Amino acid sequence: MDKFTNIKSIPAYLPIINVDTDMIIPKQFLKTIKRTGLGKSLFFEMRYDNDGNPIADFILNNKPFDQAKILVAEKNFGCGSSREHAPWALLDFGIKVVIAPSFADIFFNNCFKNGILPIVLSEDKIKELAALSEKQVAIEVNLDEQKITKGDNQPFEFEVDPFRKECLLNGYDDVALTLKKENKIQTFIENNKNLTPWLY
Repeated sequence: MDKFTNIKSIPAYLPIINVDTDMIIPKQFLKTIKRTGLGKSLFFEMRYDNDGNPIADFILNNKPFDQAKILVAEKNFGCGSSREHAPWALLDFGIKVVIAPSFADIFFNNCFKNGILPIVLSEDKIKELAALSEKQVAIEVNLDEQKITKGDNQPFEFEVDPFRKECLLNGYDDVALTLKKENKIQTFIENNKNLTPWLY
């Protein structure tokens, strides 16, 4: 997993509550176990018509939002099924930060495990970020300082679990966290070989 760095981008605002994971990446795209290639199908049923043509008024089909690294959303984002393909699709599109008043728990956890920072802010702050999106004003997310800078002298502060913050900043996924204990694992294996040699 790549290390999380400061993210600066014009945010894309999606004014829909209860965006579920099937809306983020529909079920027909779940056959792959690869984390790449899903970005083109992100929000597929909202981005494309029945003939596969881009829908002109969907925000991610328009410049500069087609290059957005920050998505501003509404309540209960990522609800529905637990599919990990949802954060994969967001990340493959280029989204590194999702900001919303609330998230579904499993999606929230899956974001951290895949290098995406989900940020919970009040609805008033979401409205302010939505206005900046409409004006195409860039904002910057600083995870180390836990601040969102938006062009004035009043940055938004946000909360994040210290362990999850450390993992994002250092690029630790579950495999990397396990490998940090490689010496202890190897010691256990060697000791276990002596205790139960018939297993080896």
